[in-house]
This record gives sequence, structure tokens and C-alpha cells, in this order.
Amino acid sequence: MTVRTGTSGRWGRGLSLAVWGLTRAVLLLCVFKVFTVPGPDVTVDVSVIYRGWYEVLHTGSYPLDDVTWQYPPAAALAVLSPDLLPFLEYASAFFVLVFLCDALVFGLLLYAGSRPGMRDAGAWLWVVGVPLLGPTVYARYDLMVTAVAVAALLAGVRHPRVLGALAAFGTLLKVWPVLVLVGTAKGRSTRRSWSSAVVTAVVLASAAAVAVPGAFAFLTFQRDRGLEIESLGALVFHVARQFGWEGRVELRYGSMEFAGPQVALVSTLALALSVLGFGWLLVWRFRARTFAVHTPADAAFTAVLLFTVTSRVISPQYMVWPLGVAAVCLVFRGSRMAVPACLVVVATAVTVLEFPLGFAHVVASDAEGVALMAVRNGLLVAATLGAGRRLWRATVPGAREVRGAERISRAGRAGTHASAP
Repeated sequence: MTVRTGTSGRWGRGLSLAVWGLTRAVLLLCVFKVFTVPGPDVTVDVSVIYRGWYEVLHTGSYPLDDVTWQYPPAAALAVLSPDLLPFLEYASAFFVLVFLCDALVFGLLLYAGSRPGMRDAGAWLWVVGVPLLGPTVYARYDLMVTAVAVAALLAGVRHPRVLGALAAFGTLLKVWPVLVLVGTAKGRSTRRSWSSAVVTAVVLASAAAVAVPGAFAFLTFQRDRGLEIESLGALVFHVARQFGWEGRVELRYGSMEFAGPQVALVSTLALALSVLGFGWLLVWRFRARTFAVHTPADAAFTAVLLFTVTSRVISPQYMVWPLGVAAVCLVFRGSRMAVPACLVVVATAVTVLEFPLGFAHVVASDAEGVALMAVRNGLLVAATLGAGRRLWRATVPGAREVRGAERISRAGRAGTHASAP
């Protein structure tokens, strides 16, 4: 029996490796333009925008005159990373490095899943979910950031200080990895991870500020961003255009945004929703008492979904964030995030239909474009609500008792109705 299980496990891991290799070969062929994917050329960001930043960074300064530079100081490391492969052209080196980060995440999930009490479901989610995003996932640096977040959550099981240090580094790459600290167990684990994060962040941020001018100019550019057409709030204007709304779509701050009457109001409401999401997380953190080994991953997944859904920008590459954290959740047998994780996978599949394949329809706000955005964002909202509900019930005292009482009450009412003449 034991031998059979072990053989089955090795066969399953071998199959996942084969599927990973096949799907990633297709992604590489797409970004190297052996295959052409319909729609906008997703590699332009690397070959033109990233390459331009790369040239500026080599002069010893951040891109202070480029409003599309909206990233924390450590993002410069991702932009400069092709220097690690000097024998390749810039874009080619970047694609190869993202591929290697993909391999790192897969390896970490596969290793974690092979340990006692763990499972391979997380590795499989990563194998299946990433290629659903299409070549965009290899033509942005978000997968690199996700690799840091995944490594932080997996390391945090035994090494809270490593979790904190990696979370701080990830935060200085693209801000959102700070959310992996939300669910650390109260007491020693929180003190160790959070103090490590603070020290690491202060050291790295200070070094960046001293070494290179303009390390924090991104804060101004990020503050001035508008409502990107793929965001949840943008659905208001996609629908409004069907009824004669007089606004328009413009290329601003590196993305397609709505401009016109009431856009500023909806953008402000989106920020207010983010604040409410943060408030809910604070209440949960205060009320939570049960912290299992999978709670940090479950909480991080919920937090990432909250801030993705309420963001003024939901660019296609953002989908790799919840995919990576969801994969960590599914490594743990006790995690209850399977259904929200599956919703994220489906939302990722819809995302590639709207970008790059159907982006013209989204820009035009025609029936197909509106339907794609409504389905994708609806799935994300459902995943967010489901994850939050599961996290609360698993960790807050009384939630499970209330649920049990509701079941007993329903059963009692059913019995009463059944016995009625």
C-alpha cells in the first residue's frame, strides 16, 4: 500500500513536470514570436518600456521624467536583471529570467507538497493557472514578484524572520507582497516576522534613496493614476457608454483609462473600497484567535484579492498575484480556499480572452467587451467574498458555533414541516 502510494505520488509529480514543461515551452515560443497571438503585442512593454528604463537606470538615476515608472525602488533590480545574461539581447534575457522564476515557484510548490501532511494541489494550480494568462505573464515582471511572495509564505512555516525579510523585499519590488504578513500567528511569530520586515525595509529603502536619486518618485505617479478600463469601477462607464455617456478612453500613465464626467468620483469610491477592505482586515486580525499552519497563506490570499478587486487598475498581469498565493494555500491540506482558488483560475482564463485577444472590444465597450469584463470581475468578486467568509469562519471564535446553530435550526424547521399534517 505504501509503495503504491509513493509510486502514485512520483507519477503525479512527473506528470505535473511534463505539463509544466510543455505549457512553458508554448509561452516561450509566444514571447519569442515563433507563434503570434492575436491582439496587441504584449512584448512591447519589455522591448520598449523596460528597455528605456534600463538605459536610464544605467545612468545612475530612476526614470524621473517618465510617468509610467510607478514602482518602488527595488523594481530597478527586475528591470536591470537581464544584465545577468549578457550574452542575450535585453528582451530575450528578460523572458528567460521570468521563465526561471516560474520554474523556481513550481519547484518550491512541488517540494512543499511532497512533505508530510502537504499535497500537490498547489503545484498543479500553478501548472494550470499560469499559462491561462497567455504570453503576458512572461512579458511583465509580476511573476518575479510573485516568486518572492510564494517563497516568503512557504519559508514562514518554519522561519518567521525569513518570511519578514522576503516580504519586505517583495514590498520594495511591487508593494503588494506586504500582504503576506497579514496572517502571521499572534505572538512570537508576528514579532519575529514583522520586526524582520521593518528592519529589512528600512535598510533597503535607505540604501536605494542614498545610492540613486528619485527612489520614491513613483509615489506621485501612482497617486495621479485614473480609472483603468479593466477595473471593477470601470464597469460603470462601460455600461454608461451604451446610454450615451460622453466620456472617452485615453492612454494615460501606461494604461487605457476612462476620462470624462464622474470618473473622478468613481475612482475615489474605488479608493474608499480599498480603505474598507483594509478596515475589514484589521477587524479580522483583532478578532482572529485560531491560527493554523495554513492561516498565513489563507489570509494573504484573501488580502490580495481584496486589494486587487478594489484597485483602480486590474491589469491582466495582476492575476498572477492571487494565482501564486492560492497555490500556496492549496499546498496545505487544511486550507479551505479551494473554491475561491478555482474561481481565480477561471477568472484568469477569461482574462486572456479580454487581453490580448479581445482588447479592442473592451476599449470599444461593445457587448463582447462588457460581457468579458463583467464575467472576469464578477468571478474575482465572488472569489474575494468566498475567501473572506472562509477565513473568518476558520479563525474567529464563535463563527463556527453560529454556523452549527444555523444548521441545527434549519434541520429543526425541516423536521417540523415534515411532521405537519
